[in-house]
This record gives sequence, C-alpha cells and structure tokens, in this order.
Amino acid sequence: MAPGRLLLVGEGNFSFAAAVSETLDPSTSLTATCLQRPADFAGDPAARENLQRLRERGAEIRFGVDCTQLADAFEPHDRVFDRICFNFPHCGRKAGVARNRELLAKFFQSCAGVLAEEGEVHVALCRGQGGTPADNPTREWHNSWQVVAMAALGGFILSDVHPFSCEAVPGYRCTGYRSQDKSFHVEGALNHIFTRSLPFKGSQPRIFRVKLGDQWFSFPEPEALVGKLNRGFLETSSCHPIKTINEKLISELGKAFPLKRLKCPFPLLPPEETSVLTSWNCDILSSVFWIHLLEDNSNSESLTGGTTEDMEDFLVSLSELSFPKSPGRDGKEESHEGLYAQAKIWLRPSLLVHVQTVIQAPDFLPGSLYILSGPVFQKCHILPFTMPAFHETLLILGFNKNPKDDCLQSLRNHLKGILDSLLTQTLLEGSKQSNSVEFVFQPNGKDYMINVKSHNFGPGCAKDLSIGSVTTSVPSIIHEEQCFVFVSMNLDLLAMLVWGISDWRMLWTFDKCFLKSFVPEKIEPFKSYSLYPPIYVHDISFWLDEKKGFDELEFHTVARAVSQDTVISIKFLSRFQHPKTKQVSLCYRLTYQTCDKALTQQQVASMQSQFRKEIQRLHLTPR
Repeated sequence: MAPGRLLLVGEGNFSFAAAVSETLDPSTSLTATCLQRPADFAGDPAARENLQRLRERGAEIRFGVDCTQLADAFEPHDRVFDRICFNFPHCGRKAGVARNRELLAKFFQSCAGVLAEEGEVHVALCRGQGGTPADNPTREWHNSWQVVAMAALGGFILSDVHPFSCEAVPGYRCTGYRSQDKSFHVEGALNHIFTRSLPFKGSQPRIFRVKLGDQWFSFPEPEALVGKLNRGFLETSSCHPIKTINEKLISELGKAFPLKRLKCPFPLLPPEETSVLTSWNCDILSSVFWIHLLEDNSNSESLTGGTTEDMEDFLVSLSELSFPKSPGRDGKEESHEGLYAQAKIWLRPSLLVHVQTVIQAPDFLPGSLYILSGPVFQKCHILPFTMPAFHETLLILGFNKNPKDDCLQSLRNHLKGILDSLLTQTLLEGSKQSNSVEFVFQPNGKDYMINVKSHNFGPGCAKDLSIGSVTTSVPSIIHEEQCFVFVSMNLDLLAMLVWGISDWRMLWTFDKCFLKSFVPEKIEPFKSYSLYPPIYVHDISFWLDEKKGFDELEFHTVARAVSQDTVISIKFLSRFQHPKTKQVSLCYRLTYQTCDKALTQQQVASMQSQFRKEIQRLHLTPR
C-alpha cells in the first residue's frame, strides 16, 4: 500500500529521492532530508539537478536534519509519517561497528516520535552489516551492526527483509558518506522493514472475580499464566486459528459419527477432583496451578494489585463447579461459599477430569462421539514445544464390549485421515517429504500416542511431536456392558503444525498483526511479522539448601513468570560441591528471546536481576 507521507533521511546527492518521486502515487507526499547545508552542494551539479527535479514534482526538501533528532526538525502537527527510509546509514570514514550501532539506535528512538502507529521504517544496509540470518554470508553477531537489537531500543521489530536493488530505482547513484567518499558496495545489500512492537507491560497479574451463588470471590491469575486466562479463542465470535482447526476437525468427524458437542465447564476445580485426575496420571498433581479464592465484597473498581476483569465467563454456577457440601463444626452442612473461602482451588490441567461426569450422565448414548473443547493449564519445563496453557479437545466414545476393536479401529482410521489431510494443506513449495501421522502403541498394551512428523517449519526442520493420546478403558460398574475410548488432542500443537507456526507463544500474542495473517476459510503457511529477534544469554549459579532440595519444575516456572515467557531455554551447565562445607552449587544458562515484541538487553538484565531475587523463595541462594 502506498504511504501517505514518505520521509527520506540521510540523503546524499538526492538521486534516490529524485528517482522515487517519479514512481510515487499522486496521493503520497514526499519529504527528502539530509544533514548537509545547501552550500555543501554548490560544487555538485548532479545533486543540484536532483534537487531541481524534486522541487518541480512538489516534494519538500529539508537541509540540516539530524536523523537522530527528527522530532526537532518538524512542528508537532507535521510529525506523523507513514514510512521513513534511511539508505546505507554510516557515521563516516573508518567508524567502527560500535559507533554505527549507536547511530542506528538513536535513529530508531527518534523514529518512534514521528512514525504513524502502523507505519514502517526502512533501513538499507550493505551485505553482512545487519547481522541477521538473511545476510549471505551471515556476519558474526558481535561484529555486525545488530540492527534488530538496535531497533528494539526504539520499540521496533523486523517484519520483513528483501534485497535492495539499485536497478529497481532508475537514476539512483549511491555516493557514500556525505557524498565525500567512494560509494558503498551495494551488491548483496538488504532492505530491512521495521514496524512498531507492542510495548512490554508490567507483569502484574490481573485480578479476576468469580460469582459462586450469591457471593463474589476474587483471585489473581498465576504469574506464569499472565495474559492466558479467559482469552476466548474457542468462542463463537473468535477467528483464531485454534478455533479454525477445532471446527475443521469436528466437522470431519461429524461425517463419520453422530456428534454430541458439550459445553466446556469452567476451568476452576475443587480439591477433591484430584482423585479423578490421578487415576489417569499419578504425576500430574505436581504440575497443577493452585488458586486461592478470597471473599470479595468490594466493587470491581476498588480492587488493587492489577486490572480487574469482570467477565460473564466468570459468573459460574455452583453446580458447574460440583463442590459438594460437607459437615461443618456444628454438624451442619457448610455452604459452598464457606468451603471456597477456606480451600485451595486448582486450574484444570486436562479435560480428562470431566470424563466421569460425561459417561455417568443419564442421557449418555453409546455409539455417539462426545466432544469437549477448552483451555487447560499445567506447569512444565521450558522447552520449544511444551506450553503452560493450551487448548485441548477431548473425544469420548462408548460402545459394547464385543465390537470394541472395530470401533477403536474405525475412530483411529478416521482421525488419521483427517489429520493427514489437514497437515498436507500447507506443505511448503518444493518440499519432497510429506507430513505423516502415526498411532504409536504404548507399553501398557492398550493405549496409543498420536505422533506427527511435520516438514511445515522450513527446509531441514522436520519435527517429531506428540499431539495427543488414545486411551481405552475397561467396563465400569456403571456401564458393565460398555467400553470407552478417550482421545485427547493438543489443539495448539496441531495449529502450529498445520500453519507452520514455529513458536507456541505466537498463538497467545495480543498483537493484531497475528490474526491479520490468516485468511478466512483458507489454510496457508503462516508468515511471521517478527523476524530474527535478538537472543540474550545469562548464566546463574546458586547454592542449594540441603534440607529443602531443588525443584527444577518450580525453577522453570519462576523463570517463566519473571521473564514474561521470554526465556526460551534453560540449560544445566555444571554442579559444584565445596570441598570443605560440602555445600552444593548448580549453574544454569538462561536464553531470552521474544517472538512478537521488541526486547532490549537492558530489559533482559532487569529480568535476570529479578529472577535472582525470586529464586530465593525456592530456598536457593544466588552466588
């Protein structure tokens, strides 16, 4: 789309501005600027000719404009530009990479004050200067201008990069620094396109309010789940890819089975529900997020400590939470409200907790496929394809004991066909390998894992991922003549595989650019709008408390919370035992990187400092 207002900075002989002015849409206004004064061009006839051409086309020309102080060059009413271009910035002569990085950092910070909200900043750099994988060859990071990291200081992310072609701008002649030196080598040069990033907000948890009967309660969202509760990705009005993939999956299953779609219960669960879950996985309780409900008689406006979210989804009935009454101190039954005010509540780690409720319902029909979809939450180690919050679809099929194998095989075959079809829709052009779905038989002799080998993440980036499980159950006391099959699938992982989304955090972004990347009713490979985000590495060493031990899962959870999900890797480096005190010390390496926001070295240093403080709650003593 043609920019409304185009600003060119750092022009040398104005040949680029003159050439561009001939190609602009009539609705675009051009402002060309340079650092030099008019007298500096007295001996340059080519520059004077270009300036004359610009004036004839109605372009605005400004001299003495410092690109690191752009707001000072324009009146407040005249400061908003849709595109700002800086071709081959350079401090001059033999300036080192450090000085040129500083120039870029100040330029981007200056752009933040004069760029339209959805504007672009274009920066053309010679081969290797940018320090991104787009350069060929790629220069070592410490020896490059680190353009993406410098842009982050101004709140910008790299959204696109493509070759810079002088031939595409007839008449443009690159002259070098201030037109005084030999011209830059533009062969292999790249044009980097930057857009505004969403700002990093404080990680203060939001306060949610939930109504149980006639009583209101409040609770803060867990710090490791900030921004992940009540997002409504599966709601009717949603156009999120997670909903799209779920609807496609259910639609195809409906062609083979009679369906019963169930409304997903609220994700808060009372403590006694843990017995249901431990029957499926005895280790899962260690990964549960616990919630403390506080009685709340205040107005939402008076709550402190975070933004109050007062939403319909949280107006939950007591029956939905199925918290039973129990005898009080005087022998009478305590109210639900009293129990909730005293007890810990937990966030649902799996939809499997609802299985008993579904199959024990009086109207449960064998042969029908019951479907439940909703968000689940569980603590996990920081790994590329593990996530603390994701959306799960649960399929429940009941059938008579005799045709058990036929029903199970039929469901598996249909699922494999549907998944194979979805995963082949976005195969990258030129890919010689297809995606494959496999049901892997488990050692217990009755269950399966649903594994996918995908080639949707680019050449040489095949991924083997488990996206779900198939569990069979023996006849129950309630249904003596029936067996059951439960299929659990991670919709987030499935969406990533189908669209080639390499980072699960992108699914949870608040950036509107994400949803704009998807075409309704069409599945095309996802193109990230934040390319080559910088990586920052910090090490941390700490002494263990012999009596308390070390909980690595909690260590990862604290890192996730403090860093606002910017830590992408935690790697164990070494173990040391003091020869005299015998006290043990561990050393870990944390790698920070965002997928959708500008992240600076200073912000990471602040997070790392806060992390050193927070781990003391785990009885660890930083060294």
